[in-house]
Amino acid sequence: MSKAARSAMTLCVLLALLALGLNCYVLISSGRRIVRDGDYSQLSDVDCIIVLGAGIWDGEPSPMLADRLQQGIELYHADVAPKIIMSGDHGSAEHDEVNIMKRYAIERGVPSEDIFMDHAGFSTYDSMFRARDVFQAKRVVIVTQKYHLYRAVYIANHLGMDAYGVNSDPRPYGGQIFREIREILARDKDFFKCIVEPDPTFLGEPIPISGNGDVTNDQGPSFE
Repeated sequence: MSKAARSAMTLCVLLALLALGLNCYVLISSGRRIVRDGDYSQLSDVDCIIVLGAGIWDGEPSPMLADRLQQGIELYHADVAPKIIMSGDHGSAEHDEVNIMKRYAIERGVPSEDIFMDHAGFSTYDSMFRARDVFQAKRVVIVTQKYHLYRAVYIANHLGMDAYGVNSDPRPYGGQIFREIREILARDKDFFKCIVEPDPTFLGEPIPISGNGDVTNDQGPSFE
């Protein structure tokens, strides 16, 4: 093996170790903020529950999104928080996660005024940044599948919110191995993003979470 090949191999090994090391750091640092076995006793004075988008199928929540919504609704009805942010992608009229998410919650007993729609939750980082700066949330509970939850909680805490996570994994999902591998790279990416703290894709004017969620109705898909 040539010297150049050995150097390239060494570099690849070092980069792999760095990626795995950063991944472990995100997992460990946020793991203590994930609520275990439905024990909500540590959750008090919470401003809102943040449910993260996960795709829609023919105008209905995908199975992963439906599970996130169900868990978020359960937390709301357990009085964990008085408001819910539905944060997802409403980048076009044809792709509208958040109105579908809100409708799902209303059909299950959550009042419309207690549901805020974040139409510009284009990424986990954007959702957390906007929860802080647009919705002015300080203490939050984030709901998503566990593999994704570590990164979401890490970002939120790094951005200065007091964030906890509740996972929504009542069943297995197809393609999960691929998601787990991809999530390692996503954790590494957002680790560096949290250092730089760029603005999200779209920011906008403040909409305090203490108000009426109906003010977020029909705010998308145009973000001009």
